[in-house]
Amino acid sequence: MYRKLFYILWFASFFSPIVHGQQPLPSSKRAQRLYAEAKKWLDKQAYDEAKLALEELLRQDSTFTVARQQLADIYMIQKRYAHAASHYEIVARLAPTLTPATWFGLGESLLHLGQYAKAKQALSTYLSRSSDSIKKKLARKYIADCDFSQQAPIYPLAFQVTNMGSQINSKADEYFPMLTADRTSIIFTRQETNHLEYIFSSEQNLGAWTLAAPIPGEVNTGQYSEGAHCISPDGKYLFFTGCNKPQGYGSCDIYVARWEGKAWGKPYNLATPINSGAWEAQPAISPDGNTLYFVSNRKGGYGGNDIWYSTLQADGKWSVPKNMGPLINTSFDESTPFIHADNETLYFASNGWPGFGDKDLFISKLDRSGKRMLPMNLGIPINDHLEQRALTVSLDGKTAYFAAEGADGFGGLDIYSCLLDSTVRPHPVAFVKGKVFDKQSGKAVRATVLLKNLTNRQVVFRSEADYADGTFLVPLPLGNAYALHVQQPNYLFYSRHFALPDTLVSYSSYPIEVPLEAIESGNSSTLSNIFFPVNGYELLPTSAADLVELTAFMQENKQIKIEIEGHTDNTGNEKENQILSEKRALAVYQYLISNGIEKKRLTYKGYGQSKPIASNQTAAGKQQNRRTAFKIIATEM
Repeated sequence: MYRKLFYILWFASFFSPIVHGQQPLPSSKRAQRLYAEAKKWLDKQAYDEAKLALEELLRQDSTFTVARQQLADIYMIQKRYAHAASHYEIVARLAPTLTPATWFGLGESLLHLGQYAKAKQALSTYLSRSSDSIKKKLARKYIADCDFSQQAPIYPLAFQVTNMGSQINSKADEYFPMLTADRTSIIFTRQETNHLEYIFSSEQNLGAWTLAAPIPGEVNTGQYSEGAHCISPDGKYLFFTGCNKPQGYGSCDIYVARWEGKAWGKPYNLATPINSGAWEAQPAISPDGNTLYFVSNRKGGYGGNDIWYSTLQADGKWSVPKNMGPLINTSFDESTPFIHADNETLYFASNGWPGFGDKDLFISKLDRSGKRMLPMNLGIPINDHLEQRALTVSLDGKTAYFAAEGADGFGGLDIYSCLLDSTVRPHPVAFVKGKVFDKQSGKAVRATVLLKNLTNRQVVFRSEADYADGTFLVPLPLGNAYALHVQQPNYLFYSRHFALPDTLVSYSSYPIEVPLEAIESGNSSTLSNIFFPVNGYELLPTSAADLVELTAFMQENKQIKIEIEGHTDNTGNEKENQILSEKRALAVYQYLISNGIEKKRLTYKGYGQSKPIASNQTAAGKQQNRRTAFKIIATEM
């Protein structure tokens, strides 16, 4: 769906008018008939038929350069760059002033062959002879590519770029590889011979990929193009591009479908403001599910196709999209965005930033202030003079998957993989895999899941556990401590904290079970993110995560009364532990009162070391025993 639009615009730039009279018609009547026949086919854009007529004409009259120029243009459209360059070179030698387009075509074809020095020379000649401002702009861009390519970064890889094989790739174009968080499934787009796009998938089986097949469910219609997609980290939501569908907003729109256990359910158009009367495609969802990146040619951009983004608001609606600005977008085309699970590192394709001649793959990271840095070309061997796009990176940041036109390909664009150099890797992440359930019945509970970074207090994830099985999956960067809160209106909120140290093996799964207690007298919940100094009772700033949630819980459940409990382990003097636990419970009690919770709904009590919930023989057990909790003592005021 991206290629079709690009080619329509590309075709229009070829077959520049040649002033007849610069060269007489072909010498023989047969050659003249062939020339008229070729013109008829060219008018219909029937390039294969036109090519046959022009090749026969040149066998009759090899010096008729107008026909040779047209033949070179056809080869250029068909991306047969070596044939195009050969014919342009003959025209340039026999009739160097026939048309400036000769020099542009020669330079462009040589660029796509990776012959940068000769390409720059031809393009410089074109600039000195042309008055076409649009093509001169493109020629200057190509010259910048030639200069860049001769000093481009080459990254040493432990393993070279590898074609993913015939189970994934075919004679058709394959692109947009997306792996689920556990890397057991790959979903990608294939353009079949009927020019329609379909979404395919393959599974890992004993270390090998199964033969790819169309994804099950209601996404692929067989009547319209469905593809250019992304998948949420938990594998449960598929965002994709659908084109020319009934009741669509533009030529292509963005849709979403949900995994229903065995197949993908009915897709829904994301509607306005994501979709418009323009072209919207190639969605990329952030790991927390709150930001959607996509490509559009809507008004307000910097070039043809730009990358835009929209954020999910508190009311569940998407915000008016914003352009990513000139640090990402150029006056040319940007496409295929992918935001890594670290929620910072953006990969995308562009033919506007300096590259190797066609679309290249780039990386943009955030600086320390949270602003986007200028994109960096991923360099050799990922990029070359052919086309590359749609790159994704595994959770551990080490392996890239992308689409490219490789010499060892099965046809058109194929999907490749390789190890990334450390300089262009994202931050490594692990993923938290949780399950929310009723503590008494064991049944799954659909609840709100909130994760905060304990250091900067930023929300890194907000979503709901799956309504069918109560599961959730969250990718999180290593090197941080996190507060987990799980809430459901009929239950006590759940609190927990955990750290994902840098020493943890990246791509590890951190399993969490979340048993929820019903709001009933006698039930209690531990406030795992309440922190005090050693032997102190002043609330530390990192306690804010739980204190805010406890306050909100009390405001939402105005009928309940609670007791704040303080507990210690058995280290030290028993009497001192009792006093310390009372003072800690009092600190939380006073915080709630200062934030608007009525005194009559609150009590507090210190239990010292008298109620351990784990063994005091181990450090881990002592840590569990040093806790603050709250207990329901009345459900009606």
